Amino acid sequence: MLKIYRVLGKKGRITIPFEIRQRIGFRYNDVLSFNQQDDGSVLVRREKLCDNCQYLEEYFEENYNLEDFLDSLSEEEQRDALIHLSLLWAEKQKH
Repeated sequence: MLKIYRVLGKKGRITIPFEIRQRIGFRYNDVLSFNQQDDGSVLVRREKLCDNCQYLEEYFEENYNLEDFLDSLSEEEQRDALIHLSLLWAEKQKH
């Protein structure tokens, strides 16, 4: 088991160590969830936004738009996708 320490910054930010990102496969723009466990620990998980994304890619058409894509998702998948898009938009507004 790999154990690495990091200090939480003033704004509540922390960098996930490269070794952890590499082992788990975290990538830029991944959506992560944080779940507090009963023992006080925090579980960090990369969320999967779409179960059938690969399937949709095969049938992607030039006139297929975002609304069509969202309509093809379950309510939970729509919520997760919209959260992800909101995070991306907010990040772009900073630049």
